[in-house]
Amino acid sequence: MAYSASVKACSSSVKVRDHVELSEKERKIFDVLLNVVKHFNLQTQLRVAGGWVRDKLLGRDCYDIDLALDNMLGKEFGDKVYEYLVESGEESKEPHIIKSNPDQSKHLETAKMRICDTEIDFVNLRSETYVENSRIPTMKFGTAVEDAYRRDLTINSLFYNINTNSVEDLTGRGIADLKAGMIVTPLPPKATFLDDPLRVLRAIRFGARFEFVLHDDLKKAASNEEVKAALAEKISRERIGHEVDLMVSGNQPVTAMTYICDLQLFWIVFSLPINHEPVVKEDFDRLCIAFMNAAWNVLQQIGYSTFNDDQRRLLLYASLFLPLRESNYMVKKSKKVPVVNNIFHNSLKLKASYADMVISLHTAAERFTGLIPLLTSNEDFQDGTSALDEEFITAPLASRRRIFAGLILRDIKEYWRAALLISTLLRCTVPDCTRSSIDGYSEVDQRVALYRRIEESIVELGLENVWEVKPLVDGKAIMEVLRFKTGGPQVREWQGRVVKWQLAHPSATHEECLEWLQQSNAKRAKLN
Repeated sequence: MAYSASVKACSSSVKVRDHVELSEKERKIFDVLLNVVKHFNLQTQLRVAGGWVRDKLLGRDCYDIDLALDNMLGKEFGDKVYEYLVESGEESKEPHIIKSNPDQSKHLETAKMRICDTEIDFVNLRSETYVENSRIPTMKFGTAVEDAYRRDLTINSLFYNINTNSVEDLTGRGIADLKAGMIVTPLPPKATFLDDPLRVLRAIRFGARFEFVLHDDLKKAASNEEVKAALAEKISRERIGHEVDLMVSGNQPVTAMTYICDLQLFWIVFSLPINHEPVVKEDFDRLCIAFMNAAWNVLQQIGYSTFNDDQRRLLLYASLFLPLRESNYMVKKSKKVPVVNNIFHNSLKLKASYADMVISLHTAAERFTGLIPLLTSNEDFQDGTSALDEEFITAPLASRRRIFAGLILRDIKEYWRAALLISTLLRCTVPDCTRSSIDGYSEVDQRVALYRRIEESIVELGLENVWEVKPLVDGKAIMEVLRFKTGGPQVREWQGRVVKWQLAHPSATHEECLEWLQQSNAKRAKLN
């Protein structure tokens, strides 16, 4: 049974401009750079490399300017820029240096500094030679042609020569591949990937971002066992995590994850601890993508702008790892830790808060599935009320709705819509809906309808910002009214009961809450 989402192919030519149109700020930046060359009489060709050129030819805005120098190190030229700006009376800071790290496939030292409030990278053109049995090259100054052929992709190998105000396609196929919508490496792909295995993920990211086609030779090389081993062993997890995060935050996250899966890279990228349980089943990677695809489809219909950037990102991570929500591994033979935690902390090296929120989204989504019948049925619904105290079990249906929904929202806060969306993936309205039928319109339509119905109920109950509502009485007041000598678990228990009572009585006053506290405590005392 296949679970993969379809990957769109670029079926027609891409509209590519025949020249670069500079913005006013870009003209100012390039004028400064040319003035530096003239002022110090530098015999230097200034070229903007890679993505900026590609995006400008595609008519897209780009603020990532990487300057390639033909006969100077990045720091040397950056120092000259700084000296020129100081002499000109401009405020400036000295260039910041990012050291090379050949063991992690970062072969060049880069100088960074701001010009016209824009960060610019300075680096020299490079040529590389390899010794036998080593993939760490010896770096030296190279020509623009040599540098172009060492780039990751042909569409990223284009230069814009600032001195001559012209685009340079030195591999002879960068513009052609851009127009054809094709992801290709300048040199044979296996050699390119072994040079820097992260380029496999970059090829996937750009293929998904532009909806371009991965060349067959590139796909074959990316699936090569030697290349996969190099990606797993040679590249830092921080760099892998950064690429994955760009994919998930991008415009085609499902396509990117599908490429990763198709190229048999899923468990290399999202590596699992050895002692995890239960054991991951065959095609589990496809199932993960199917859930992400389902969430993506619902997201598109309910409105992309419903969520902010972080909410969308974590919603997609949570849906991707939904099949792993019950998987754990042992730490020090005694403590169980969610596998999702390990993926974020060790496989991707992303923020710890990402792991915490994804796990919280999984928990809240499952709680929402239990709440759905209570919110969607007009009949009284007693299932799942055992968690309530007796006085709340007998409360009116509307009050119980507010209590259950309010408790979930107070825990998950502004991410409640993301948790609600994920719950629609867990509570399917057609049999086996996480499998091959997951792309079908009817399933998406039913999930969207369910999402909107629950969202409307929560809004009608006045709970959409309930986590911002302060308790009517605090711990100190509880201790005074109930005559507790010390705090601790009993005060926390009553604080929880106050929250439930307040949810059931949204218009109640401070005094009414104090009166309820006394009456409720008296009833408990009689029962004991």
